[in-house]
Amino acid sequence: MRPRSHEITTKRLVRACTFVLSLLATATSARAQAIQALGMFEQRCGVCHTKPADDRTPTRESLRQRTPEAVLDAITTGSMKVNADGLTDTQKRMIAEYITDRPLGSALAGQASAMPNRCPSKPLGNPLAGPSWNGWGADEGNSRFQPAAAAGLTAGSVPKLKLKWAFGFPNGSSAYAQPTIAGGRVFVGSDNGFVYSLDAASGCVYWSFQAQGGVRTAISIGKSSSRYAVYFGDVKANVYAVDAENGALLWTRSAESHPLARITGAPVLYDGRLYVPVASFEEGSGPNPKYECCTFRGSVVAYAAANGEQIWKTYTIPEKPRPTKKNSIGTQLWGPAGAAVWSAPTIDARRGALYVATGDAYTFPAADTSDAIMAFDLKSGIPLWTHQFTANDAFLVGCPSGPTTRDNCPDVVGPDFDFGNSPILRTLPNGKSVLVIGQKSGAAWAIDPDKDGALLWQHKVGAGSALGGVEWGSAADDQNGYFAAADAQLGPNAGGLSALKLTTGEEVWKVLPPPVECAPGRNCPQAQSAAITVIPGVVFSGTTNGIMRAYAASDGRILWDYNTAHEFTAVNGVKAKGGSLNGPGPVVAGGMLFMNSGYNYLGYGAAGNVLLAFGID
Repeated sequence: MRPRSHEITTKRLVRACTFVLSLLATATSARAQAIQALGMFEQRCGVCHTKPADDRTPTRESLRQRTPEAVLDAITTGSMKVNADGLTDTQKRMIAEYITDRPLGSALAGQASAMPNRCPSKPLGNPLAGPSWNGWGADEGNSRFQPAAAAGLTAGSVPKLKLKWAFGFPNGSSAYAQPTIAGGRVFVGSDNGFVYSLDAASGCVYWSFQAQGGVRTAISIGKSSSRYAVYFGDVKANVYAVDAENGALLWTRSAESHPLARITGAPVLYDGRLYVPVASFEEGSGPNPKYECCTFRGSVVAYAAANGEQIWKTYTIPEKPRPTKKNSIGTQLWGPAGAAVWSAPTIDARRGALYVATGDAYTFPAADTSDAIMAFDLKSGIPLWTHQFTANDAFLVGCPSGPTTRDNCPDVVGPDFDFGNSPILRTLPNGKSVLVIGQKSGAAWAIDPDKDGALLWQHKVGAGSALGGVEWGSAADDQNGYFAAADAQLGPNAGGLSALKLTTGEEVWKVLPPPVECAPGRNCPQAQSAAITVIPGVVFSGTTNGIMRAYAASDGRILWDYNTAHEFTAVNGVKAKGGSLNGPGPVVAGGMLFMNSGYNYLGYGAAGNVLLAFGID
């Protein structure tokens, strides 16, 4: 009879062999799935993303840094849905996981309950009682100017700013939501769809809320019936009201049924109503010859803040899209379309008006409300007047050059000089009002709201291109308007910050970013695409190579700078890294400066996932 020890050894060997064979089978299966996913990617996506034809198409490396959920959304319900037609849900999931090299579900690490730095329970109280930066522009006129009392910083103290804490957005690649500061808390969204309430002093987390899509908008805070709510939108065009105290959902609505609609501009709360701008990325799907281009129209939707009841909705293009012609493969084409509203509306209580800036058209001839400032009646949404700055700007990504066919491209392709920033309403020393705005054309404009938007002045602050010009946000104090230029197409010569007199448009000063030593083979863009922010005596402006600078408002001297493009030790234990400063601008409140770093969108900019808080010892 064999010894029992021999029998045990044999069983162990069998189990070990079975385990190894299982691993080999799993590895073989994983490899087979990877090969299959690679084939599907090359067939469906590779022609555009392997060697992008323009600066707005993400590279494969850029896509790899996104979350699998974001990629799955894009090919399931988003701008790349047409490219994935015919694929099963399993195949789409395989592509998303292959591109990002991460499993679906990894974004769940973004829940506050999974973080080690939970805040002790503390009542919120009235979040608007102390210093705050509420929404996109800090005031109803979207000036992006913070008065001295609320700022708590001066030109003399800004050079003493030091990093106090960093918060990492789990598995994020674009920190593209501007933070809101109120009641000693930071409210901020993320590309994973999580919205957070953090302690402004320490970065500990009170709560998180998960939206149905990425949250790119700044958050607006105000009363919703008997409680305070935070209001925001997501990239699937959903609008949310969430309890500011605990993150509980109060109500949600869909602002637009178009499958490619999104909300990028911050909702604005005024007099019990929430005004929501609606944009889309249909211009990214348009060049696909299988896509019925184009049917989206920008709009503004007014809701009752208390319960989300829709009060009115007005489209920027009043005419409904209609069939126009069929392309060479028989796909029905439509028009007119476009004029998305990418930025936060501006409130003019004195005139009972709401102002928005619109994007380019998607079809030719372009609607006369594209690339324009439009005025609407606050109560009814009835259009009051329109001032168009660039006519016939019909544009689709990939037109006219590139690997896609020209079937769906506009007959005449425009320069893509749409508006990404909000109109700024300011009162001049003589009591008259002025609306100022910067455009991707590189022009700064001023118009008269009392004369149906009549032109007052214009001044060229940048060369202009599809990547800016003036991209995401200008700012203004009582005397000057401040305009940052991207001009990313100029490479190392990109960027620039200008101060113009609000009364005349006369240039007060203009400065370029200082030269940067760039390692061989690296790209160190100096484009100043991000929104800028002003406090008395100081202008803050960041660059796409991750450097935030504070300039003297009097003459443009650099008072302080900080390079955000590196790794940080985050208070929530997440691996955090800075990247490009683009899209949202910094915000100032209560003696602290807050900014997000990392922008990996449309293939433009360096990825990152960090919120940074600075203060003075």
